[in-house]
Amino acid sequence: MKLKTIVITGASDGIGKAAAKILKEKGHNVVIVGRSKLKTKQVAQELGVKYYTADFSVLSDVRKLASDLNNDLKKIDVLVNNAGAVMSNRELTVDGNEKTLQVNHLSAFLLTNLLINKLVSCKATVINTSSVANRLLSNFDIEDLNLNEGYSPTRAYGNAKLANILFTKELNKRYGNNGIRTAAFHPGNVASNFSTDSSSLFMKIVYKSPLKRFLISPIRGAETLVWLIESDLAGDKIWKSGEYYEKKRVGKIKDIASDPLVAKTLWQQSIDMTKLEDNKA
Repeated sequence: MKLKTIVITGASDGIGKAAAKILKEKGHNVVIVGRSKLKTKQVAQELGVKYYTADFSVLSDVRKLASDLNNDLKKIDVLVNNAGAVMSNRELTVDGNEKTLQVNHLSAFLLTNLLINKLVSCKATVINTSSVANRLLSNFDIEDLNLNEGYSPTRAYGNAKLANILFTKELNKRYGNNGIRTAAFHPGNVASNFSTDSSSLFMKIVYKSPLKRFLISPIRGAETLVWLIESDLAGDKIWKSGEYYEKKRVGKIKDIASDPLVAKTLWQQSIDMTKLEDNKA
């Protein structure tokens, strides 16, 4: 298997860091992205990899990241959109978008599209970290992506994770014939710091109570991600592009996550919310 260039966002902690460590040990050229410069630099030095920083709640940061990656890297064989977070209260970003949606979906959408020419030229694999929350916590309304009505931290998170799946499917539909392969996956309930900013009762029960001892390690949480990457790089094609995976098998999703019209509509609305066309002009 040829060694590849793999970019992983949200890699300063949790499954992103764990996957970066495993893939670096296998000899791949791993590039990590994190929000905190101090934390990301420490991880990069620990692993011996190149790093970038970007705050995904600020779309200008994402545009700068994409520009740097396009200029600095000769190729990108795998892009892992792993950055994510759960918020406490409804908050709009400086870009005017609901923060949970932007951090978990819109920034990944923007980054992927700004890198698309390089990804197509490399026939790259794009993997999006979703969650079982897509079917357990979401109440998705394509007409109210910013949750002006009925906001809760858990609904916002579930909706964003469902958006990850819709994006995965539409990306495959639009670019599959160009050699792009896509997948979304649920890492499991991982003991990490991603829910630090959330005051949600559900998140407190799962992540900040004695129940936390039942959560799996980041290394175990990274297993499906590493499997998706390694099998694809080996040319095995043992998983189907455009699907959502749990424990290395196609997982269950809400019916709306399989609706091609909803996926197409989300794509167009994501263009509008990120001002993607303005940026590409």
